[in-house]
Amino acid sequence: MARPIYVTETPKTYRLQFDYNPKLVETIKRIPSKPKWDNSDRVWIVIKDSINYPPGRDAQWYVEAFSQWAVNNRYCSDIARRTDTRDSVFELPEMKKFSGEHYMLLNPYEYQLEGVQYALDHKRCIFGDQPGLGKTLQAICSVVKAHKEAQKYGDSFPTLVICPAALKVNWQREFKKFAGKKAIILDDNNRNSWHRFYEMKDAFGESLCDVFITNYESLKKFFVKTVKSTSRFTMNSIIFDERINLFKSVIIDESHKCKSTKTQQSKFVEGICKGKRWVFALTGTPVVNNNTDLIQQLKILGRLDDFGGYKHFVGRYCDGPKQSSNLKELNYRLWCCCFFRREKQKVLTQLPDKTRQYIQCEITNRKEYDDAERDIIQYLRQYNNADDDKVARAMRGMVMVKMGKLKEIAARGKIEAVSDFIHDVIDGGEKLIMFAYLKEVVEALKKRFPDAVTVTGSDNVQQKQMAVDSFQNDPNCKLIILNYKSGGTGLTLTASSRVGFIEFPWTYSDCEQAEDRAHRNGQKNNVNCYYFLGDNTIDKYMYSVIQNKKNIANEVTGTTTQIDEDILNITMNLFKDKL
Repeated sequence: MARPIYVTETPKTYRLQFDYNPKLVETIKRIPSKPKWDNSDRVWIVIKDSINYPPGRDAQWYVEAFSQWAVNNRYCSDIARRTDTRDSVFELPEMKKFSGEHYMLLNPYEYQLEGVQYALDHKRCIFGDQPGLGKTLQAICSVVKAHKEAQKYGDSFPTLVICPAALKVNWQREFKKFAGKKAIILDDNNRNSWHRFYEMKDAFGESLCDVFITNYESLKKFFVKTVKSTSRFTMNSIIFDERINLFKSVIIDESHKCKSTKTQQSKFVEGICKGKRWVFALTGTPVVNNNTDLIQQLKILGRLDDFGGYKHFVGRYCDGPKQSSNLKELNYRLWCCCFFRREKQKVLTQLPDKTRQYIQCEITNRKEYDDAERDIIQYLRQYNNADDDKVARAMRGMVMVKMGKLKEIAARGKIEAVSDFIHDVIDGGEKLIMFAYLKEVVEALKKRFPDAVTVTGSDNVQQKQMAVDSFQNDPNCKLIILNYKSGGTGLTLTASSRVGFIEFPWTYSDCEQAEDRAHRNGQKNNVNCYYFLGDNTIDKYMYSVIQNKKNIANEVTGTTTQIDEDILNITMNLFKDKL
C-alpha cells in the first residue's frame, strides 16, 4: 500500500519525504534547482532561492506539481503538508522586571523576583529554573503576592502543594521561613476536617490556615471519592471530593512526575487543577525523555490548547524517531506562553559564592528511631544518678556509643529521600558530590547508583585517585560518594558545584572542609551545599550546633576526654526536657 508524500516547508527550503521508487527519484532530480538528498533525515531538499527556476515558476510550483503527479500515478497515497521553522531565529523575550512589594520575610534575589513577575503575569506556568536557584521561594512569593493584591491579580488562597513525600516537611518549613505562613500537612488525623482550618477565622478575619500540603501517593485518599471501573481509564472515570473546589491555586513540585498521560496519579493532578486560576508546576527537568513528556504537564496547566491541542502538538513537536521536533520553536513558544528557565551561569553575579540550605525529610524507620531514642533517654537518667566518678566515666562512653547508634538510624532513614534528590540532580545532567559517614550508608547509596565512584576507607590510594580523576574529567561520571575521613580533605572536586550531606560529623570545621572540596580554586560556579535533616530526629539540633557554634571546631581539638564531655553536654541538652 502506498504511503503519503510528506512536504515540509521551511523558510528557505521544501523537504520531501517518500518511500523509495526509482521513478520518483528520477523525476524529482529533474526540478531545475537540482534537489539534494539528505541521508541523515532521509529527505530530498528543494531550495526556494535559485536562479535556475524559469520565469513564472518557482520552487512551490515544482514541488506541488511533483507531489500531485506522484499521487495521481499512485506512487504515493496523498500529500501531507507541514511547516518547519528550523531556519528561523527565535529570540527569547527578556524577563520582565518585578514591581511592588514582595511580602517575603527574606529579600529574594532580583532574578527570583523576575520569576515571580512572570508567574503573576502568566498565572498557569512552569518554573523551570536549574535546581538550586530557588523555585520554591518564587512559587511561595507568587501565591502570597497574588493573595495580598487580590484586587489586582485575583486571590490565590487557599493553596494546595503537591510534592514528593520526602519534601512535605520542607515545604511546610519554607512557607513559615519565607512568608510566615502556617501550612498543614494532610494526614489521617485531619483527613475529614482539614478544610475547617481554612473556614475558621481568627480575630482579624484571616483563615487559620491557607496552605495545605500532600504528596502524590496520597491524592486518591484525600481528594478522590471513587474511580469507576471502565475498560479505559479517563478523567470521566474519576469522581472527586467536592473540597478540591476550595483551592484557588495549586503548586506542583517535581511536576515531571506527572509526565505520563496514562497514570492515575497524573490524572488526579489534572482533575484537581482543572479550572484553577493559579497553577504553578516546578521542575528542573520538564523533559526527561522527549517532547511527549510535556503533554500531560501542559494539560494539567490547561495550556495544551495554546499549542493547538493534542494532535497538533504531537504532529508539530513530537515528530521523528526521537519524538522531538521543532525544538527552537517550541522553546520560544513555551517562554512566551507558560515557561521560564534560568541557568546558574546567567544569574551567578546575583548569588553569593557559597550557599547552605537544609532539607527536612521524613525518615522511613520511625519506630526503630523512637525505640533507640527512648533507650538513650533511659540511660541518661541513670548517668545523672551515678555518684561514683568511675562509673560515670564508663557510662559516658556508653552514651557516646548509643548516640552514634541514634545518628546511624537517622542516616539510614534518610536514604530514600536523598536518593530522590540525587536522581533529580544527575538526571538533569549535573554532577553531585555526596558525603556520608557510615560505611553502611555509602554501600546503600552505591547499590542504588552503581555507576557512582567512591572515596572511602575501603578504597586504596590508586582507587581513590581514579575515582577523583573520573569524576573531574569524565562527563558521564555524575556522582561521587565520599566519607569524611577519606574524602573530606585534600581533594579537588571542582567538576561539581553541588555538595550534599546525608550525615555530618560533630564539628563545623569538618563540614567546611568537606564543602571546600568543590569551593576552591578552579570552581567557576556558585557552590550549593545541602544538608538533609531527618524530621523529629537529632539532625536539626546537631545542624544548629554545627552552624551556630562554630567555635566548637576549636573546642574539640583537645583530648579525647574533652571531646567526649562536649558531645555528652550536647546530648544532655538535646534530651533535657525528657530526663
